[in-house]
This record gives sequence, C-alpha cells and structure tokens, in this order.
Amino acid sequence: MKILRSLLGALLLGNLASAQAADAPALYTQHCASCHGASRLGGMGPALLPESLERLKRKDAVATIRDGRAATQMPAFGAALSAAEIDALAGWIYSPVSPAPAWSEADIRASRVEPYPPGSLPDARQGPVAQADPMNLFIVVEAGDHHVSVLDGDRMERIHRFPSRYALHGGPKFTPDGRYVFFASRDGWVSKFDIWNLKVVAEVRAGLNARNAAVSSDGRYVAVANYLPGNLVIFDADLKLLKVIDGRNLKGDAGSRLSAVYDAAPRKSFIVGLKDLPEIWEVSYDPAAQPFYEGYVHDYKMGEALPTPGFLNARRTVLDVPLDDFFFTQDYANVVGASREGRGQVVNLDVRRAIAALDLPGMPHLGSGISWLRDGRRVVASTNLKDAQVSVIDMQNWQTVATIPTLGPGFFLRSHENSPYAWVDSMMSPTARDTLQVIDKQSLKVVHEVRPEPGKTFAHVEFDRRGSYVIASLMEKDGALIFLDAKTFKEIKRLPASKPIGKYNLHNKIQRSEGTSH
Repeated sequence: MKILRSLLGALLLGNLASAQAADAPALYTQHCASCHGASRLGGMGPALLPESLERLKRKDAVATIRDGRAATQMPAFGAALSAAEIDALAGWIYSPVSPAPAWSEADIRASRVEPYPPGSLPDARQGPVAQADPMNLFIVVEAGDHHVSVLDGDRMERIHRFPSRYALHGGPKFTPDGRYVFFASRDGWVSKFDIWNLKVVAEVRAGLNARNAAVSSDGRYVAVANYLPGNLVIFDADLKLLKVIDGRNLKGDAGSRLSAVYDAAPRKSFIVGLKDLPEIWEVSYDPAAQPFYEGYVHDYKMGEALPTPGFLNARRTVLDVPLDDFFFTQDYANVVGASREGRGQVVNLDVRRAIAALDLPGMPHLGSGISWLRDGRRVVASTNLKDAQVSVIDMQNWQTVATIPTLGPGFFLRSHENSPYAWVDSMMSPTARDTLQVIDKQSLKVVHEVRPEPGKTFAHVEFDRRGSYVIASLMEKDGALIFLDAKTFKEIKRLPASKPIGKYNLHNKIQRSEGTSH
C-alpha cells in the first residue's frame, strides 16, 4: 500500500510539473496562430477569447484540441501534444488578452469580403428553391459541426447544407422579400446568404464578440450589437459600414456591453439593450426621422439647445436598473424587460419611462416570449431559466393571469396563430430536458408531453407557415430534426442533424407571427 501511494504521488507530481513546464504561449504560436491569429482574434479559425468561448465548456475545448473537429479544418493534436500541453493550451485560450483587444472602423472595413457582388447572381429562385414554397422554407442552425441547413417545409426535406461561421448566435434575420438571410456569429462575423441562389454573397466582421443582428423592416440596414467592443455597428444591406455607436452613457464616463438589438418595424427603428447601463436606446433608420434633444431643455423652440439628428442616432430611455432580454407589444410601443435580479418592467418608448412593474420571479426569459388572445384579451407568456414555470401576463393591466407549473426551467416557448397550443421545453433541467410539454392556450393547462429519446435534450419548436406541424430539435451531436403533427402530437418524420439549436420559418419570421420570437 505504501509503495502504491508513493507511485501515485510521483505520478501526480509528474503531471503537475509537466503542466507547469508546458509553455502555452509558445505552443499557441507554433500550432494555433496560423489559423486563429497571433492575437487570438481569429482568422481562418474562430477567435479564441474568453468572451467568444463562454458557451464552450473547457472539457469540450480540451476534446476539440485533442480530437479535432469533423467537417472543419481543425486538426487533431492528440498525437503531437501531451495531455498536459493540451490542458495548458485550453487554459491559455480561456485567459484574458491584455491589453484588451480592439476592433476599429478600419478593421471592420478591411474585413469585408464579397464573393458575389450585387447583380452577379440571377434575380430569380434557382434549383430546388424554385420548386419550393418560398415562404415555407426553414433555416436550421446546426451547432454540432457549425453548418446551416435549408429545408423545404412542404416536402420536409433538406435541400441545401453549407458551413457557417463559428457559433452562430441570436437567430438569423430575413429581409422582407425573403431573399436574403443574415447570420451573426459569436466572434463577430456577419454573413449575408442569398436564399434564392444558395450562396453566401458577403461577409464582414462587426466586432470580436457579437450578441445578435437585426435587419430593418425595409431591408436597407443591418445592425449588430457587440459585447466586445461594446458598441452598435450599422451597415447597409451589402454589409458596407455606415456607422459605429459606442455603448456609453450621455456623459461619456461609463460604458456598457450591448446585449441585443431588435427591429421595431412599426417605428422604423432599432431597439438596443445595454447590459451594464440602465438605458434602452432607440435608433431610427427613417431618413426623415425628427431630431431630438438629449437631457433637459428649458425651451427648445428658442434654440436653447442643439438637437441631435434623428437618423441613425441613439435616443435614450433612462431607467433605474439595466434591463435584459426583451419582449415587445405588437406595435412596439412597449418593451417588456427583466433585470438580472429578476425585476420585470414595462417601458413605454413614447413617454420614455417605465409604466408598470411585473410579478416575474426567478429569471424570466422574455426574449422567448409569445402572445395570444385569451377571452378577448391579449396575454404574453414567458419561460423561466431558474424556476419550473411559465408566467402568463395580461397585457392590458400587466397583472399575472396564471403561473403554469412545468417539469423544469425552460428556454423556449412557441406557438402559432392557427394552433390552440403552446409548446415549452425544460432544457435547463438536469432531469426533464428530454421532454416537451404542450399547453392549452385557453385553459392554461398542460395537456400533453412528448419525450422521443429519454435522456437527450429535446427543445426549440418552430411551426410551419400554416401551423399544421412543428419541428423540434434533438439537440445532440448526432441529433435530429423531429417533425410532429401540431394537432395529434404524433411523430411524422425525422431528419438527422448535428446538434440543431434553432429552426426558423421564413413566413413566421417575416410576418412576425405572435407565436415566435422576433
């Protein structure tokens, strides 16, 4: 026994010494810099910064370095590097870069590529897209191997699949004619994809850590919210840079990460969430937008203050706490948001102040909220990332109508105008992440459960354009898209997919269906 303890001790000390001896920066320069950039800002491969890797567990990073990544140019280093060296490399990429990396307007412009300039591709739907209902196409993001699929929603078949940038985030955004879709990756790349021709036609790097993108309702502008650097970047439809708005308060003495940007179509503006400042921004993309005044003005008619042009400038609504994760009323006059402490508020964008407080315990996920008519009154429902419940709120008096118990904390809630049901997952639960529950929208009761693969994560429902069936994701590396009848809840079909994390129906997104997020 004493000899065994001595051997184990020697092995532990040897591994520790080996790990300490591993020169992570030198290893990175030798094996990684050519693809991921000398400053870890990305190149052929994605950026390797803590801000860009927050969704990748360290053990998965170790496995990727050791085993490589299928269907990419990431090789396996398991034979060339020791376990201690691989662990040292993993630790290195999760360490902060000092000084903090910057991404300037010149960097943005220099990053832009345009494989297919405007007019170089046919202005008509080609190949399998020409045979499909253009408004019943689905865009599917597959995170397992960083690909995107295009589905024919009537045939329930995949008609195209192509590699995407690393870790797409925030959902794709469509132009109003349904021809183009824009993707934002975690490491700041924005890609413009021509659905009619099935080609990526332009790309640009908006930042180093992007949260999401929004496309204006007229299809002329694209806005990107960045964590790093904290700013809003605005492009034209060809991804040519128009403007950068720094995420700073009016005085300029405090900055913030930008957590999200949304298109408020009825207002012809982008709505911007700030992670670290108690403000909401509205940025009009209407060239005829009226100027506005910031701060207090005694009499603007007397010219006592200089107005700020209304076009592409941030008009601020100052709050008492930062709000995150927004839901909007149909006219986009009201923002329903929650703070990190769980405080729910309704903010009116016309009077620019909070008008109601919400009873929302835990951590509501309002960004996944949906609405419907119940007994002649419109309600909004939200999942909860901490509590096993769905909250339903009356949108006239902002009072809680019901709290529906679920199997566990959930992320997504989906429905359709033609369906009496809402579907909710429990994907934040360690025990119930494999089950979808179906809620009757009038009785507010769970009426059915779907559990196709025990123990495997099952989430994110999207309806077809008519509301006749849903597609749900079996979110595993060797996962599947599972088609289910929206009335009987029976399985219709499966398509293999590599960790499909989101599916987006063109009609439902473009028409801003009440049953899906925008």
